[in-house]
Amino acid sequence: MNKKAWIAMLGVLALLGIALLAGCSKKETTNEEQTSSGKEAKEASAPAAPIDPSTVATINGSVKYDGAVPKPTKIDMSQDAVCASKGQNVAETIVVDKGNLANVFVYVKDGLGDRTFNPPSDAVTIDQNGCRYHPHMLGVMTGQPVKITNSDNTTHNIHPTPKDNREWNESQPPKAPPLEKNFARQEILLPVKCNQHPWMKMYINVVKHPFFAVTDKDGKYTLKGLPPGTYTVAAVHEKLGEQDTQVTVAPKDSKTADFTFKAGGAPAGGQ
Repeated sequence: MNKKAWIAMLGVLALLGIALLAGCSKKETTNEEQTSSGKEAKEASAPAAPIDPSTVATINGSVKYDGAVPKPTKIDMSQDAVCASKGQNVAETIVVDKGNLANVFVYVKDGLGDRTFNPPSDAVTIDQNGCRYHPHMLGVMTGQPVKITNSDNTTHNIHPTPKDNREWNESQPPKAPPLEKNFARQEILLPVKCNQHPWMKMYINVVKHPFFAVTDKDGKYTLKGLPPGTYTVAAVHEKLGEQDTQVTVAPKDSKTADFTFKAGGAPAGGQ
C-alpha cells in the first residue's frame, strides 16, 4: 500500500471513530433526559398530602355595601292566584341591611393545588315556597346531591341554564316527590329559572371543594378547615360583580378578609 492510500485509510478510520463517540454520547444524554422526565412526571402526579385536622385554619369576614341602596323591585305575581296570595313580592337582587350585603357567594378560587375532595352524601335542598326559590343563592360541591321540593299549591317548572353543566327542564306539581339532581362541573353563578313563573330566579354555585359560603343577612361568611397556605378568595354577587383578595394562613390560624361593593356595580378592592 502506498503512502497516500495509507493516509486516506487513517482519515476514514478517524471519522468513523468520531461518529461512534458522538452516537454513544447522544444515547447517554437521551437516557438521562428520559430518566429526569420520568421522575418529574412521577412527582407531578403524586397526590397532595392529606390535610392534618390539627393544623387547619379559618378565613372569615363580612361583605359591605357602600352607597345608596336601590329601592326593592316589586314583583307582579297576579298571573297565578296561589302566588299572589303569598304576598312575598319583592325581588332579592340586592339585599342590604345596615350596610351588610347578603347573598354573596364567597369561595377559595385558587391555592388548593391538585387536592381533590369527595362530595358530601347529604343533599342540599332548594324549596319553592311563595313562588320563590329558597335559598336565592346556593353553594354546592360537584357531584353533591341537590333535592328540589315544591311547597306551593301550584305547579312549578325548574330550568337551570348552565354554560358548563347539563341543562334540564322539569315540571313539579304540588305535593310531587322531590327531584334529585347534581352538577358534574365547577360553575359560578349558574342561573335557575321557572318557566311557569318568570320572576322566579336563583343561582347555584358549583365548586370542587368544600371551602365556600354564602353571606347571611349580616353580610358574614366563614371558610373552615383550610390547610395552611396562600389562597385567592373571591366574593361574587349576581349584579355587583366579583372581587378577589389573597390571604395566607398559618397552621391553626384565623384570618379576616372583608369586601366592600360599591353602588352601581363598581367593586372596591378586597381588604
